[in-house]
Amino acid sequence: MKRELLIACLAATCALPLAAHEGHDHGDEKAALPNLGNTPQRLADGVVFLPKAAQRQLGVLTVPVAAAAEARAIELPGQVVVDPQRGGRVQAMLAGRIEAGPKGLPAVGSRVRKGEVLAWVVPAAGQLERADLAAQLAETQAARQLAEKRLARLRELADTVPGKDIEAAESELASLKGRVAALGHGVSGRDALVAPVAGVVAAANAVVGQVVDAREVVFEIVDPDGLQIEALAYEALAPGEVLAATVGVGERSVELAFLGAARRLREQALPLQFGQRGDGLGLLLPLGQPVKIQVKLKSTVNGWPVPQRALVRSAANVAMVWVKTAPERFTPKPVRSQPLDGGRVLVTDGLADGDRVVVDGATLINQIR
Repeated sequence: MKRELLIACLAATCALPLAAHEGHDHGDEKAALPNLGNTPQRLADGVVFLPKAAQRQLGVLTVPVAAAAEARAIELPGQVVVDPQRGGRVQAMLAGRIEAGPKGLPAVGSRVRKGEVLAWVVPAAGQLERADLAAQLAETQAARQLAEKRLARLRELADTVPGKDIEAAESELASLKGRVAALGHGVSGRDALVAPVAGVVAAANAVVGQVVDAREVVFEIVDPDGLQIEALAYEALAPGEVLAATVGVGERSVELAFLGAARRLREQALPLQFGQRGDGLGLLLPLGQPVKIQVKLKSTVNGWPVPQRALVRSAANVAMVWVKTAPERFTPKPVRSQPLDGGRVLVTDGLADGDRVVVDGATLINQIR
């Protein structure tokens, strides 16, 4: 009895239809296809025949698409810039020779505190100029010594000498001490290069003993959480129409907040400023990195959003996607698209609701001949 029951259960199981997992499908269409063997090949009408085994090997994955209303987006060139309030440059005030600071010269990527001495600049003076300063220093020091002795004598005779003479002598001595200090700093003084903000050293253009000119940038300090992206809009664009933007970093799409737009053209382009929401942009992109950002506008457009990797180019350099029309057949469809965000594009023409678009392995399918 148990044996007959087991046979009946197996027969019922085999009679059930087989379901395909997401991204793959099976159907009765395969029975109607001609026998093409097990070799991937492109047919005369451009359709690619790809057996199931080859699909699994290439990692082909398809998803059905549906039309949706998305915010219109335009792609603009941009560059990672520093927030002027959270970054700064360390420049030499005088021409001179670089000396290491209390902790040595900071390396690129090291963190510094606001007000920290990064290096010293020993002023570069000619031999005659230094000799002249040394002579003035010696003369002033001698005059200070005489003033000290004169003041001491006047203080001894304080009962017979008017108080105004003692005060004049004290004032003269103080003046000479100040001149000695100033001349001494001019002969052997150093100019401190101080960090204007707290952050990370983004650029270091100094080695010990290097001679720098006045106003030369020695260090550049940025806050990784304070980087921004400046984009240039070459078309007429009202600042009030901009909502936000996204930038693609690898497979990741980073959201950007719109900070503002300039009211003056620069090189026939309107500068737009964007900042990041959340994590520091400096942890993802380096300062000065050129990028392409997708700016979202208030107006909307209808289309089919698909991943950027689903879009490929034909031999005639026409944008297209691969659509799965049968279990082992993929048909190329020319499309028109526009940017949507850093990871997706919006197909505005060439697809229909329910089309199974290849999102993984489209480039490999496109190479089959």
